[in-house]
Amino acid sequence: MGEILFLAHRVPFPPDRGDRIRSHNILKALTRLAPVHVGCFAEDQSGGDGERALAALAATHCVVSRSKPLPLAGIEAIVTRKPVSLTAFHSRSLADWVRGIIATRPITAIVVFSGQMGQYVPIDFGGRVVIDLCDVDSAKFASYADAGERVWLNAREARLLAIEEERLGVRSDATVLVSKAEAAMYRSRLDAPEAVDVHVIGNGIDFDYFDPAAVAAHPPIAAMPGPHFVFTGQMDYRPNEQAALWVIEALLPRLHALHPQAMFHVVGRNPTSRLMAHHGKRGVMVWGEVPDVRPFIAAADAVLAPLLIARGVQNKVLEAMAMAKPVVLTPDAATGIAADNERDWLVCRSDPAQMSEQIDALLSAHGSASRMGAAARAFVCKQHGWDAVLAPLANLIGIRTEDRRDAA
Repeated sequence: MGEILFLAHRVPFPPDRGDRIRSHNILKALTRLAPVHVGCFAEDQSGGDGERALAALAATHCVVSRSKPLPLAGIEAIVTRKPVSLTAFHSRSLADWVRGIIATRPITAIVVFSGQMGQYVPIDFGGRVVIDLCDVDSAKFASYADAGERVWLNAREARLLAIEEERLGVRSDATVLVSKAEAAMYRSRLDAPEAVDVHVIGNGIDFDYFDPAAVAAHPPIAAMPGPHFVFTGQMDYRPNEQAALWVIEALLPRLHALHPQAMFHVVGRNPTSRLMAHHGKRGVMVWGEVPDVRPFIAAADAVLAPLLIARGVQNKVLEAMAMAKPVVLTPDAATGIAADNERDWLVCRSDPAQMSEQIDALLSAHGSASRMGAAARAFVCKQHGWDAVLAPLANLIGIRTEDRRDAA
């Protein structure tokens, strides 16, 4: 049994945002199979704790500061005719480290997390290569262009990323997507789908950590009348910002007509100026980054996820369900989670009148919200534990059950 090289576009610590939650758990799963060498990027100088945690888990590691300004990455992309997503994550020092690790260690498998990192896989590497694309980034940029946002730039990025996504699929032994819907979309965009071995590995949840019995509601919210609605996420990520603004501007006024003291809480790092402009206005609280999101979820009467553009499986949805909260979400946000509507969650069209009426009915029916929350937790505990979700990894990288590090 050899060793594994794991490449990720962010330090997989702390697991406090969607991509890091997934990469963190994949890394932990890989370390149970073999020694793992990790190459990744740090986005700022505050990642010391994350790098120390990484050092404790990885056999060796290389963390490169991602300090290249976006305009410079854009110029490089135009000159080299590559996607900005690749030039922004290009580092000669990381490429040198990868070559050195492969030359000096018995690397038999490379696991790549996120398409930006596929550029570091040497053409002549003879071991197994597994690419976890998570979702189809090219489709995301195409949707931005279709919506009229920076049309030329987003259309260019979509076109060039689609080429790179197919190249990676052909190069790898297994290409992983986060849901059946993403896998189907990926296949539909390939010129030669028969040349790519596509697998689905969904997102999981640490249901022992996200346990409603383990945490109390955030006291300032618990002291307000409510009902309280919570939205969580990285708030400078465009789909999250868009969804939160939709709640504030379209849904909340209708909820106020039914529940005059309703409060909407936006919880997550880097809220944009457009979101902050609503903070403190009727029924809106923008909390920004918090040390622990669980007390905010615990304080919610319902968690909202009305995403209008969504890729892959939403960790925010799994976390709220594990916390036994009723989740009200749009069909896009429900992708990749096989829960039952009106039992495990409430799926609504992005129609503020309809959604407000359905939320009112949920909250007004005695015990309905608590029953839905209990069903939600039971569902994710059974279907979305990380150990079960990531079990196929060993086979994909060519490790038999009896070869596992922890087999004894």
